[in-house]
Amino acid sequence: MNETPYALSSSATLWELVTRRAALTPGRPLFHQDGRTLTFEALRARAERVAAGLYGMGVRPGTVVAWQLPTRIETAVLSFALARLGAVQTPVIPFHRDREVGFALRESRAEFFAVPGTWRGFDHAEMARRLGAKGVFEAYDDLPDGDPSSLPPPPSDGTAVRWIYWTSGTTSDPKGVLHTDRSLLAGGSCLAHALRPSADDVGSIAFPYAHIGGPDYTVMLLLYGFPAVLFEQFALPDALAAYRAHGVTMAGGSTAFYSMFLAEQRKRPGKPVVPSLRLLAGGGAPKPPELYHAVVREMGVRLTHGYGMTEVPMITMGAPDDDPDLLAATEGRPPEGMEIRIVDGEVRLRGEAVCQGYLDPGQTAEAFDDEGFLRTGDLGRLTDTGHLVLTGRLKDVIIRKGENISAQEIEDLLHRHPAVGDVAVIGLPDAARGELVCAVVEQPPGAGALTLADVTAFLRAQGLSVHKLPERLEVVDALPRGETLRKVLKYKLRERYSGT
Repeated sequence: MNETPYALSSSATLWELVTRRAALTPGRPLFHQDGRTLTFEALRARAERVAAGLYGMGVRPGTVVAWQLPTRIETAVLSFALARLGAVQTPVIPFHRDREVGFALRESRAEFFAVPGTWRGFDHAEMARRLGAKGVFEAYDDLPDGDPSSLPPPPSDGTAVRWIYWTSGTTSDPKGVLHTDRSLLAGGSCLAHALRPSADDVGSIAFPYAHIGGPDYTVMLLLYGFPAVLFEQFALPDALAAYRAHGVTMAGGSTAFYSMFLAEQRKRPGKPVVPSLRLLAGGGAPKPPELYHAVVREMGVRLTHGYGMTEVPMITMGAPDDDPDLLAATEGRPPEGMEIRIVDGEVRLRGEAVCQGYLDPGQTAEAFDDEGFLRTGDLGRLTDTGHLVLTGRLKDVIIRKGENISAQEIEDLLHRHPAVGDVAVIGLPDAARGELVCAVVEQPPGAGALTLADVTAFLRAQGLSVHKLPERLEVVDALPRGETLRKVLKYKLRERYSGT
């Protein structure tokens, strides 16, 4: 059974997508979690009751509601209830604490704040009180409830700003990114068209639902009518039982997820770690070509990687039937409607999935050029086939004696070294050179000692230019990572090693 997606108007809303899917396949499952299942019709019905409960609390169309909740069925229901009301919702990653949460609440002027109570040993309700948050309510097992007959009509304009997402804010305050239902629908439909799922697939959401990937992935489920397994806390090998029990066919999240699955596979070579799995897919961080080849070779599955950001949830995506060399070395192609322009090496974007800007009008003015293209800050090039190759970040170019050096180029080569599990290459201040090249390496279990001489000899053998060779090596037990898609936090490495 393969329910093909249907056309949505340019002003369609997320709630319209929910009602259409519930009418098409009411009894089919949407979410599985911890022995529970939510069907498409149950999502519609329960979200309407929760919307009525919120309405009774004073939430109206346009009311700003912040929520900081883990990846749970109830979280998705609350989010769609807010979409039914036409409220403006601002999701906050549940691992964030006072600084980021307080900033989001102040800048968005949230009138209500949904928290999980005490979660993973941290009292979110107490933090909310400490921050002086308005309208605090817990939304973990129990959600507001009411009579749907009390509700106003659902929103009809999908082009109104109803979402405020937050950039990571690593070295400065995060930015509030403005999205519409339409931009989220465009991102999710682009992901679906690239991955080409069927109603027989089973997906998985192992990352925070509060991430921009939450609605991106859920739109794909609603378009094609297949379910996903939700993971409130993701860790391997613990999560493997749920993957196997539900017959997950599509998994992933980001590069770090691929590495974790590969590490599990290597514990039992030749025996599929998840027998039903056919595809790993994700984005959010660079993918070393060697990791792609290792996953395909050792796990026997396909791997498609994409490129997205909070401002544009889906930019490019590899297709399962792409040439393997293109899947290994590129981020895929843009979907119809996404314009990519390379200006002085920088990737710039224009299309329906692009955000409306930022809460701060000044940041919006800086982010878009005169023709309405978003400046991404990423460096890249387009191949003759239209695939995008990312070559680094504008801020991740190391300038050594006046020469520009791509950190990503060196990282991709070092991933081929058997004593390198993961690596981050950074520039450090240096009086003589301006910046020196430093490789920070996380080794795999059982690897032998690694020296700077080993690293430079290996890179020379790989053909790397002499002026790009690292002058410093640091070996760490674990690279610092963010809690969402497990990106390496290079700013922490620069802070750690700049003064030593």
